[in-house]
Amino acid sequence: MADPANDTIAAIATPPGRGGVGIVRVSGKKVGDIARGLIGRLPQRRVATFSRFLDSTGQSIDEGILLYFAAPASFTGEDILELQGHGGPVVMDMLLQRVVELGARLAQPGEFSRRAFLNDKLDLAQAEAIADLIDSQTAAAARSAVRTMSGRFSDEVHELVDEITGLRMYVEAAIDFPEEEIDFLADSHITEKLDAIARQIDTLQKRARTGTLLRDGMTLVIAGLPNAGKSSLMNALTGEDSAIVTHIPGTTRDVLRERIDLDGLPVHLIDTAGLRDTEDEVEKEGVRRAREQIARADHALWVFDDETDPEAKGLAHADLPAELPLTLVRNKTDLTGIASGIDLSSQPPQIRLSAKTGEGMAELRDYLKSLVHFEGADEGDFSARRRHLNAIARAAELIMCGQAALLDGRAGELLAEDLRQAQLALSEITGEFTADDLLGEIFSSFCIGK
Repeated sequence: MADPANDTIAAIATPPGRGGVGIVRVSGKKVGDIARGLIGRLPQRRVATFSRFLDSTGQSIDEGILLYFAAPASFTGEDILELQGHGGPVVMDMLLQRVVELGARLAQPGEFSRRAFLNDKLDLAQAEAIADLIDSQTAAAARSAVRTMSGRFSDEVHELVDEITGLRMYVEAAIDFPEEEIDFLADSHITEKLDAIARQIDTLQKRARTGTLLRDGMTLVIAGLPNAGKSSLMNALTGEDSAIVTHIPGTTRDVLRERIDLDGLPVHLIDTAGLRDTEDEVEKEGVRRAREQIARADHALWVFDDETDPEAKGLAHADLPAELPLTLVRNKTDLTGIASGIDLSSQPPQIRLSAKTGEGMAELRDYLKSLVHFEGADEGDFSARRRHLNAIARAAELIMCGQAALLDGRAGELLAEDLRQAQLALSEITGEFTADDLLGEIFSSFCIGK
């Protein structure tokens, strides 16, 4: 049975639609044959060659630039051919069909990047950063992804793994020579090293958390009773008239989504229908969808009218999920005359503002950043994913267990095993120890052609 990894793969590497330039990318052992079939010869390596791309009858499909990268000096580590033609969908499809005719098959999502990983051209964190760069929602997230692509995150992980490996070797040496009169496990070197590693992991965890926020952002739901000013708050946060605002209760019937950039932090805003009992079938569906979004949110703002419901009594009947992080927004202070501000001592915290005049909105934006401990994009100098955070958290827990094993009973075997497991957890980030099904899940989310 043929190994798919040995196939020559091809894909359109530019987005669908019309454009000035379109690119078909090819990688694999048949690149030379495909080049000869397209232009009659194998072009010079790493030299842009103007050519006519020919079909099976010798007729011209298109003309443009051809680039040839010979293995292993290419992105995938294999021979690569890039055909840069005119960016019309029909032309691109004809070029791709011709390449398949000459021996390639259509690439799966992320298959070029996966081959680069398997051929040791980049590690898993760097490969993921490619997708993160493409999907960046802010300039800060894009810069972080570029730094991860260049290996900054991986270098820090490797440094930490080396520290753990060195300590593990020391501990295992102490276990292997029990006849020695010196108690190596009582050596302060081990305790100091463990403490230093724990601090390194904590620092890495904080920076990775910021990197994850830059990538994923925070999902924030705006909820409340009808006519509380939810849509006005949505518009004030986005700076646009995204939602219809009227004095008529129940104006918002469906879920509205917008994205804002808070100093580099992407925030996914969701405006929902007012939560109330209603016989209107359309509004009832809007309320159902609102509750669905509330259950998935990272945080909810319960907006209430400070003039008509100063005690936020509507919240008592809202039946919100008990575990949902919540902030009360006391809106319409322009009508009550109460100064804007934040009360963090109350439970839940309260913010007084006027979505109409903008008073208190700056304080709300700062407060939203503080909810996720986001102090600025400069802190997160690399991009990270949830799986990276999970791996770092497991390593931190294992180091804590190792410290306890050492202090409570000089259990060197347990400490050595905890260090080994921490090594494995961190190595999952860069892909030294990664299950094939996880690789499939990661690369399947990539663009086709990347």
